Amino acid sequence: MKTVTAPPDLRLDQKKNRIFIILCGIFLTNAILAEMIGVKIFSGETTLGLQPAHLHILGFTMDFNLTAGAVIWPVVFITSDLINEYFGKPGVKRISYLSAVLIAYVFIVVFFSMKLPPADFWMNTNNKDAAGNYFNMDFAFNKIFGQGNRIIIGSLSAFLLGQLVDVFAFHKLRQVTGNKMLWLRATGSTLISQFIDSFVVLFIAFYGIFDNDQIVAIGITNYIYKFVVAILLTPLIYVGHYFIDQYLGKEYAHRLSEEAAKESDSFL
Repeated sequence: MKTVTAPPDLRLDQKKNRIFIILCGIFLTNAILAEMIGVKIFSGETTLGLQPAHLHILGFTMDFNLTAGAVIWPVVFITSDLINEYFGKPGVKRISYLSAVLIAYVFIVVFFSMKLPPADFWMNTNNKDAAGNYFNMDFAFNKIFGQGNRIIIGSLSAFLLGQLVDVFAFHKLRQVTGNKMLWLRATGSTLISQFIDSFVVLFIAFYGIFDNDQIVAIGITNYIYKFVVAILLTPLIYVGHYFIDQYLGKEYAHRLSEEAAKESDSFL
């Protein structure tokens, strides 16, 4: 029986598609999961066994209280930069728009699930906290998942704008650095896009509810965290870059990167 071997170009295209699917799967999973667990606010200092920072910013005393989604959001940074490197603006736009649609879908499903009448035994029977106090399970469910419309709109708007800024900044930096200094275009674009993301979501969600100075103060503490994390995760960009180059072959990977750069000149 004769074995049919795929031509080299077809095999390379198959590898490229596999890489794109894997990166998209990681990106989508973490983006959606970050939105879901983002309703929990935790103390960054206590997590590290430190005392609250009590930073004095614009007249407010701020600690590093962060959303739980911030813990895994750096994974989105890394996968976004890798998609940026090999698939350019078209690849980032596709996955960003798809993510926004799926996140919106998740919120719609959660909204309607909150409207479903709860079963009596599920709502009231044997629901106790650690102190032995009974609580209403349906109320707890709705309280946790019932994010305000402005928060949802702000989150989606900031996400899409941040992604567009990220891909634009990434390739502008690439025009300056060429194939060298991956750390600069990856980390630099993340720092620029997350600065915008940090404030857009807060102003859309809380304008008119909190003082503008307080919104800015919260945004600054969130951005400090993202800034530090982006710097610390820079080596992982090189790890991902290395494995993709090994899988695709350096020559083909370089060609993909060059094609991605040519398709990414404009902002939109």
